[in-house]
Amino acid sequence: MKWARRDRYSRIEGFVIVDGLDVNLVQVKAGMAWFYRYYQKVLSAENRKLYAQAEDEARGNKKGLWQHKNPMPPWERRRLNK
Repeated sequence: MKWARRDRYSRIEGFVIVDGLDVNLVQVKAGMAWFYRYYQKVLSAENRKLYAQAEDEARGNKKGLWQHKNPMPPWERRRLNK
């Protein structure tokens, strides 16, 4: 795992890399995870582009969570639970 910081809740923010493969990106490509654009400023320009393209393609191909008509982002779901 490569990480450089913690968020305001002390959670580690970083990349999960297995055998050179970015597992986070694989999940976004498969429609199993969102690209949380709120924090995209901390990514390199290359990673911003890769993650945005991965999510756009997953959405366009209705993969994973994008099969649903109105998928709810986890950050909105957390807000409802407060």
